[in-house]
Amino acid sequence: MQKTKPTISFVSPVYKAEKMLHKLVAEIQTVMVGINATYEIILVDDRSPDNSWEIMQNISQQFPEVKSIRLSRNFGQHPAIMAGLSQAKGEWVVVMDCDLQDQPKEVLKLYNKALEGYDVVFANRVDRKDRFLKRLSSKLFGILYRFLTETKFDNSIANFGIYNRKVVSEVLEMNDYIKSFPLFVNWVGFKNTSVNVEHAERESGKSSYTISKLVSLAFNTIISFSNKPLKLCIKFGLIISIATVIIGLVTIVQYFRGEIEVLGYSSLILSIWFLSGTIITTIGLLGVYIGKIFDQTKNRKPFIIDKILN
Repeated sequence: MQKTKPTISFVSPVYKAEKMLHKLVAEIQTVMVGINATYEIILVDDRSPDNSWEIMQNISQQFPEVKSIRLSRNFGQHPAIMAGLSQAKGEWVVVMDCDLQDQPKEVLKLYNKALEGYDVVFANRVDRKDRFLKRLSSKLFGILYRFLTETKFDNSIANFGIYNRKVVSEVLEMNDYIKSFPLFVNWVGFKNTSVNVEHAERESGKSSYTISKLVSLAFNTIISFSNKPLKLCIKFGLIISIATVIIGLVTIVQYFRGEIEVLGYSSLILSIWFLSGTIITTIGLLGVYIGKIFDQTKNRKPFIIDKILN
């Protein structure tokens, strides 16, 4: 067990990564030999259904600088990251995925840039190796998120980066029920920059994020960070009301001028259906926000740690 406080803590959430863990740890160790600083590696098992935990146990027994954490159940990637951050002791914290698409060798770039006086250095994936649908969904989410939250967001940046201790402390203080680590970092501010890094193909297996999970994550994140959808509903309702008044006045004028001979049944039905759909959608959206408020007021833990090794 290390007696000195580590300079760098590595935090990586683990899910279906049994074939990649040994290589991940080995590559981090190789990088840290070059950096020549004390370090710790924190692997967080998000109750992976494969043998990841057994492998993590073996690695922790072999290397005292590797801390293995197991959550009580599957909480999701971002709560798992928060669990790892809560146990990190380093002056700097590197967050990276376990699938080796975030390459440990790029940490040297991030660390050297941070030493220039930055609190946050994001890894900018200039040439993403993800599948087309994942890249497309990420781009669409970025456009929608920027529009609805009116904040800057770069979809080429994800979890991978190096973060100063004070940034991590502020992120951990955020009590939002819905967790999104990169958006939390973006919100807390501090002096930040980004460096271009090489993004690799996934080492083994495939991503656990399905399209439905990605859509759900995007929807929950936007609802958590913005109330603009409600404001848009108000604006839309006002536009419909104003348009209805104008059309009503025009119809009255046409009626007294004798230009309306047969009153339209279809237009009446379509108007009713259209307005009913709008009202139901608005009420549903409002219900989602109320539901999120309900979840937040429960004040439940975003994660529960079952076991910690080292």
